[in-house]
Amino acid sequence: MQKTIVESKLPMQFRRIITLSLGLLTCFVQPEQVHAGQPNIIIILSDDMGYSDIGCYGGETETPNLDGLARDGIRFTQFYNTGRCCPTRASLLTGLYPHQAGVGWMMTDNGHDGYRGDLNQNCRTIAEVLKPAGYRTYMTGKWHVTKQESATSQQYNWPLQRGFEKFYGTISGAGSFWDPWSLVRQNTPISCQADPEYQPGTYYYTHAISDHAVRYIHEHETESADQPFFLYVAYTAAHWPMHALPEDIEKYDGRFDAGYSVLRQQRYARMKKMGLLDKRWSLSEDAEKWDAVKNREWELENMEVYAAMIDSMDQGIGKIVNALKETNQFDDTLVLYLQDNGGCAEGLGRVARGDMVSRLESPSLPAMKATDLQTKMIPDQTRDGFPTLMGPGVMPGPDGTYIAYGRGWANVSNTPFREYKHWVHEGGISTPLIAHWPKGIKGRGKLVEQPGHLIDLMATCVDLAGASYPQRIGENAIKPLEGRSLQPAFVGDKIERDAIYWEHEGNRAVRVGDWKLVAKGPEGAWELYNLRDDRTELHNVVKQEPEIAAQLMEKFEVYARRANVYPLVPYRNRTPKLSEQTVFNLKHGDVLTQNKAPNVVGRGFLVSAEVSKEFNRGVIVAQGGTAHGWSLFLNDGMLRVSVRIDGKLTVIQSPKQLPSQVNRIEMRYQKDGMLSIAVNSKHWLESKLPGPMRSMPLDPLEVAKDSNGIVGPYPSDYKANGQVKSLKIELEVQK
Repeated sequence: MQKTIVESKLPMQFRRIITLSLGLLTCFVQPEQVHAGQPNIIIILSDDMGYSDIGCYGGETETPNLDGLARDGIRFTQFYNTGRCCPTRASLLTGLYPHQAGVGWMMTDNGHDGYRGDLNQNCRTIAEVLKPAGYRTYMTGKWHVTKQESATSQQYNWPLQRGFEKFYGTISGAGSFWDPWSLVRQNTPISCQADPEYQPGTYYYTHAISDHAVRYIHEHETESADQPFFLYVAYTAAHWPMHALPEDIEKYDGRFDAGYSVLRQQRYARMKKMGLLDKRWSLSEDAEKWDAVKNREWELENMEVYAAMIDSMDQGIGKIVNALKETNQFDDTLVLYLQDNGGCAEGLGRVARGDMVSRLESPSLPAMKATDLQTKMIPDQTRDGFPTLMGPGVMPGPDGTYIAYGRGWANVSNTPFREYKHWVHEGGISTPLIAHWPKGIKGRGKLVEQPGHLIDLMATCVDLAGASYPQRIGENAIKPLEGRSLQPAFVGDKIERDAIYWEHEGNRAVRVGDWKLVAKGPEGAWELYNLRDDRTELHNVVKQEPEIAAQLMEKFEVYARRANVYPLVPYRNRTPKLSEQTVFNLKHGDVLTQNKAPNVVGRGFLVSAEVSKEFNRGVIVAQGGTAHGWSLFLNDGMLRVSVRIDGKLTVIQSPKQLPSQVNRIEMRYQKDGMLSIAVNSKHWLESKLPGPMRSMPLDPLEVAKDSNGIVGPYPSDYKANGQVKSLKIELEVQK
């Protein structure tokens, strides 16, 4: 039973009566199994961080609370995730490999059981398994295991429908820390600015996640002190965008000025001194050269904000620890901390968004209401009307910016390993695992060198809770657990296991003992490494050890066939049937989905538009979104053409305002990238674009609006202030 918004407005004495009554009711609906000695279990997961980012694993960022848990608990040195956020979450929650749970890639249904983009009904979450064993179940933070993400989505795979009793967080995978989208309390989508239950002085999502975790711990002590609890805390720190509080950013001013290579060398030395690295393991090569960095101040600010995000998360973890101590639950609680993938080399936001590269003095867009829900991962604007900015020169941190910290810093985060998030070399899949449990772990500060994987967390929870893992729920057969309980490692014993497997985006790997077989991409050649001697994967011995390589290949093949891994990367092989039409006659408000829109890939086309005389602001026509597409639009009488090719934006602007009596605009986009425009049948401008469309835009073609993923540097509600009376698109005939 949850405290509702209505209940929260009642006087305290009435709330106490309700709580007491609900507590008495709970006594009559206790679960079937209750076992003595069950610990509380808290799993804390951070986002897009590298193996060596936190202090107790060699990083420069101040993480005293995580360091304290490590000092009084144990650290695993060879623990693994899946290399990507949503597959990791699916695997963590279910104790299965991600494809078995239906989340082998992202949140789209690619037509195969391993790639449905939704937790399936042949798996159970930790919450669903621990609840019958007497546990209360709570979650705060990022869910990201369903394609049903928006306010109007179906909720069959939201946290409350998968075993959690209380939830505050985001259903989707990323978003602004100042104004997160897909924000939900229980099953109700909310705006952070109009949430009656949580109104801090300054809203910051990391703090909100921590504060709700603390709230649930205190409420548990009041409501269910005689029951254990399971709490899943899924931070979005330090996933892009780089957003942090000014006071946290200030703390790191100058901390990273030495640059990529020096910092990697310093981390490497600290990690060896800590015992995290074997002296035989060489440091991998630098990915970027600090001497070649052009926007050094901007790059440093990105890393300082990144560190501030981790610092803020650590502060929240300190609040969670204090809440356990205040409620006398600290000694009886197993706290596990880990990360969902390696450091992220993605370049989102590192190219300017149109021609907007600096903060305006006053808002240029209409303000949002406090009750308006944020509806986009990348907001078009702040709530007070400033456009979202990207690119060098836009200092990260505040609301209205959206930037990733880039490959150079990701390489530092993943010290000493190769590769990043997405890949299954050690840099993409290695994570810290801190385990703290005063009553159940022996050897304070000990390092555990045994390999482990996310699949082990469910097995550990089932073991410690004395829970029964189901074989069948209704008509659905539940897949057997893949992991091993970590409990033996807590007391110094060995975990018996056969192999650990990975596949993501065609990147594949299998580890048996000290041997690891790994490949990049579906066509990549297999590489073989002995991780005892070479965990940084610098010496491929596949030619020297062909028999071992063959044995591991065979093991991977058996795993891939039984675990729904095949077909590899089905989303790349999927070619939608596109329209063969070459002439399109359209009007104001028309929308053509991808399969009905003009196939503009590798060909030129002519656009002829008839517009009303008052039309001087808004979209005439747009096809595509933030990755691929083109649009023709007006901004205060200035004609513009926007083109995105592989995410890179090019904007062409007319040299002067259009005449007041415009009624016909013609745009010719040639196959070689030449662009020419005529207004009222007179030549108006000529320019050169990077080339033709190289991929078919996913988003639809729209006349007089661009309401999906936007192509140009304008907000999603940038509708025409006049009429597009007619619009004709003629494709160049393929020879």
